[in-house]
Amino acid sequence: VQLQASGGGLVQAGGSLRLSCIFLGGTFSMYRMAWFRQAPGKEREFVSIISENGKPYYSDSVKGRFAISRDNAKNTVRLQMNSLQLDDTAIYYCAATLSNWPIPAANEVNYWGQGTLVTVSS
Repeated sequence: VQLQASGGGLVQAGGSLRLSCIFLGGTFSMYRMAWFRQAPGKEREFVSIISENGKPYYSDSVKGRFAISRDNAKNTVRLQMNSLQLDDTAIYYCAATLSNWPIPAANEVNYWGQGTLVTVSS
């Protein structure tokens, strides 16, 4: 399995970005798909997860601003990020997991994507 994330970039505070992650080489519909992020000097943290049948869950820090979705026909998970804040700046990683719901520990992730950088400027 390979996960290929894309969509990061530079955006002003208050703006929006949409991240995408393509799942290659396995059975996408079996996995819960998640997004994590790692800011400079900080540990990797959970952002959001979506179940096999489309139920979302969010960290408190992004709830109401971010929306996760999946398209099982296209083996793709997306993260729509709105009202971006300076502390959303991080490398964002997509992840595929078979762990218990809702928040997988990092060592419960079966596959990681390569990360895509999101930079929010003032």
